[in-house]
Amino acid sequence: MRLLVQRIQKGKVTVAGEQIGSAAAGLCLFLGIAGGDTEEDANYLADKTVELRIFEDDTGKFNRSLQDVHGEILVVSEFTLYGDCAKGKRPSFSQAAPPQEAERLYHYFVQRLKDSGLKVATGKFQAKMEVSITNDGPVTFLLESR
Repeated sequence: MRLLVQRIQKGKVTVAGEQIGSAAAGLCLFLGIAGGDTEEDANYLADKTVELRIFEDDTGKFNRSLQDVHGEILVVSEFTLYGDCAKGKRPSFSQAAPPQEAERLYHYFVQRLKDSGLKVATGKFQAKMEVSITNDGPVTFLLESR
């Protein structure tokens, strides 16, 4: 699994002109799921996300986690994180998990985040989405479960 983590001031997801999810200050997570990924991968990334210290303390150092700042989460499925552009001019998505497998792990990951007690909003799996975020920092990290 790959997780693009962006610290945000706010974010929202719109599908077909209707807002379906929004988050205040916290994180926007773009989740890519590869073939062979498991619940163990999802557990690792969910735990890492909630505990990752990427928010400043009073001295300006990254010492606070999402839980510490009571931040919110916006999760968006993003199979293109597994797009391979090494050959040719069109990306190959052969590493991405099949949609049915990916959707199950996506919902599992979202539930693990919700179990942490934080507010979690989502996009819609396999939908054409408009994602609007206001970056904070910008602070962006790419996490991988393997």
